[in-house]
Amino acid sequence: MPDDSEEILKTRKFLKERLQTDYSTFRGHENERDNIRQLLQRTAEMGESNSMLLIGPRGSGKTTLVNAVLTDLMKNKDFIQNTLIVHLNGNLHTDDRLALKSVTVQMQLENATDGKVFGSFSENLAFLLACLKAGNKRSKSVVFILDEFDLFCAHHNQTLLYNLFDVSQSAQAPICVLGVTCRLDVIELLEKRVKSRFSHRQVFIFPNAEDFDEYVKLFAELLTIPSEKQLKELADRVGTLKHLQSSELTFHRSHFQPSKYKFSKKYMEAWNKHIAELIKTPSVVKSLQALFDFDVSQAFLKIFIFRLVCQMQTSLSIAEQITAEQITQLTAIYEMDEKVELLCGLSVLELCLIIAIKHHSEIYDRDPFNFEIIFSRFHKFAKVSSTMQGIERPVALKAFEHLRNMEIILPLTATTCKVQKEFEMHKMVLTYGQINQAVQRYQALPTEVQQWSQSSLI
Repeated sequence: MPDDSEEILKTRKFLKERLQTDYSTFRGHENERDNIRQLLQRTAEMGESNSMLLIGPRGSGKTTLVNAVLTDLMKNKDFIQNTLIVHLNGNLHTDDRLALKSVTVQMQLENATDGKVFGSFSENLAFLLACLKAGNKRSKSVVFILDEFDLFCAHHNQTLLYNLFDVSQSAQAPICVLGVTCRLDVIELLEKRVKSRFSHRQVFIFPNAEDFDEYVKLFAELLTIPSEKQLKELADRVGTLKHLQSSELTFHRSHFQPSKYKFSKKYMEAWNKHIAELIKTPSVVKSLQALFDFDVSQAFLKIFIFRLVCQMQTSLSIAEQITAEQITQLTAIYEMDEKVELLCGLSVLELCLIIAIKHHSEIYDRDPFNFEIIFSRFHKFAKVSSTMQGIERPVALKAFEHLRNMEIILPLTATTCKVQKEFEMHKMVLTYGQINQAVQRYQALPTEVQQWSQSSLI
């Protein structure tokens, strides 16, 4: 339908932008979200100091969770007026001197120095601590967000962490230290004196690897166009981010703006109906199950959907936009085995040697082998084969060495020992399934080689 081309173009832009720059929408883990929100609220409203670690694998949504909580709290006037947010990143602030300089700037304490230049790290630290300790319960609270928290543990004597945790445990200016890390053993990295001052509150974020139905719902949600009311609610929520006063936290500056988009009701219903029917298709469910088994994280699913959205064309109707065939083809790319692709690029002689190695491994329970053993087995096949006759021994040895160079077979011992290369023992680093798959997919493979791969009897 040509009259829908503008709407389809707008849909593609909307879905791309939402997938890439929606930094504050976090789905699931409600208990963990409440824990962090209450911790920050108590710091702002009651002057309660505390510390917490947010732990989870990369791509699980830790940073998005923190952004979502901060966005929720932007509706709270007390939080906006009473809180300073200080954001540090272990990759950027590689030592305590850089971290302290950033803290001083973010807390707007450079105005309080009256032109005084601090020479040493100890003077900088003493000034910062004096500012924090001069406060009381009624002072502005400070929220420290430490990304890549485990990298701060590598700093000399962990001075910054020690002093932050020390202030959070004393009745001085209310501060909250929120560490974000992907290391499960991060507590063990802390020195004893630092560990004793940490509250030992830990929140773990792991992707839900059991609920496939939720995964399918998420897939549909990320492709669905929200209603006008939902877009307005989302725009109001994003609009509150203008109150976020932080020079280091920048996610609100390039955030997805829902207020820019408006869809006709008829088109929106037609698109959402198409997506609802799509997720009921058996081939789509099968593809999503394969993706779910491969990687359960939302970040991976967003990348997959982004690649689907990129295939949308304005010349096609709604029903032809994101199809079951496209999803199946894209899933096949993720299921592709690099080793099988490598085997399909070998010569017929090299594949025959692989088949000979496979038969040897099956008969002798994956015992090590050398060139002589494999060439002897291959030679028996070559004598009765019309296509592999006349293969000379040096040519076969060269092919065997090529397999070793490609690391399809690996030597058992270091090459320094004085053993002739024909007698050096090797092991195979392929599964039988990978070899069978390569034989089936190999272009123009002689029939007798295919038959030999299925049976070692000649």
